[in-house]
Amino acid sequence: MNYFSHYRCTQCGHEYDPAELRYLCPLCSKDYKAGRPLPGILECVFDYSQIAKAWHKYGVAFPDASPTQKMEELCELFSPVSKEYYPNLPVGNTPLICSQSLVGETLFLKFDGLCPSGSYKDRASQLVVAEAKRLGIKEIVTASTGNAASSLAALCAATGIKAVIFTPASAPEAKLVQIKIHGAELNLVEGSYDEAYAAALEYSAHHECLNRNTAYHPFTIEGKKTGGLELYAQMGQVPEVIFIPTGDGVILSGIAKAFYDLKEAGITQSLPVLVAAQAASSDAITSYWESGVYHDALQPHTVADSISVKTPAAAHLAVKVLKNSAGMGVRVSDEEILAAQKMLASRTGIFCEPSSAATLAAYFRTREQAWIKDRARVVLMLTGHGLKDIKAVSFDE
Repeated sequence: MNYFSHYRCTQCGHEYDPAELRYLCPLCSKDYKAGRPLPGILECVFDYSQIAKAWHKYGVAFPDASPTQKMEELCELFSPVSKEYYPNLPVGNTPLICSQSLVGETLFLKFDGLCPSGSYKDRASQLVVAEAKRLGIKEIVTASTGNAASSLAALCAATGIKAVIFTPASAPEAKLVQIKIHGAELNLVEGSYDEAYAAALEYSAHHECLNRNTAYHPFTIEGKKTGGLELYAQMGQVPEVIFIPTGDGVILSGIAKAFYDLKEAGITQSLPVLVAAQAASSDAITSYWESGVYHDALQPHTVADSISVKTPAAAHLAVKVLKNSAGMGVRVSDEEILAAQKMLASRTGIFCEPSSAATLAAYFRTREQAWIKDRARVVLMLTGHGLKDIKAVSFDE
């Protein structure tokens, strides 16, 4: 059974029937122009009382269910689209690795480099592709620095839906290869991710398609919340602190939504502290969190291309969830990111993208602060495989 009830604007609170629209709140976004953070991002609201009953029944029927079985059940209960429409690829159910080899303390590493396209973005693509399949739509467009694009290309290939991609020409070669090999239509943009984002919006305004742009389609946040649902099932409790690589703010918003949904359904009672790990040159969300005033990142140029964003789409929502979780934004340098990437690979066997390694770098930045120093359940979200950008790897001592 699907428990998705309605959309709610995260800005003004206005509610909409799912059949009425798919993207932004029309009241808050009526004057929106590309090149600004998205106003009126919609969130999916569920029948939480019915989910609570269904979860209780599941616990009674399967008292010895494994963490994997619980993950699958939670993700299905809190999904806005029925599982029957999902592409035939095994998205999610990624490992949570308990490590004491990095800092002499226990850290939990959630590694989504093992998703089909090697990226956390498969979680969002899965739901958008499923929605297109449910609606009978044959084409999906998105903008990306590479991961969302290669993800969408793979999931569309598994479903027979056309993927149209706008990505910066400077995207890592491995990601461009992935896009092409899956048969997507690739449009290279001579500019940044922000220009690609605007191009994808322009394309969808004149074509019969779904737009998968991050945060623009509400299901991108819903897909990215599944990592949080899995964390709860794998740990058997709510993590105390979660470090999240942050560019546009959608993974951050999705993880926050997971624990909000769990609490609304009475499955949990607490929320984790969320930390946005940002590259120093792509720090618009951290700056916004610090000052309360939004401005673009001035010159986003970082080895962590997956979190290199001038104008974060979900900036307003991301800062809201940081404050609600008593969390914070943290800037880290490219040197810190590359050192953390090498440490993860050499001490844990996990080769992750630079953007993922930003979480370990941010952990080192914050570990001496009182609110994290003695926390026992700290998670680093490692959202992409290192083979997606091997030119970023440095072996300099």
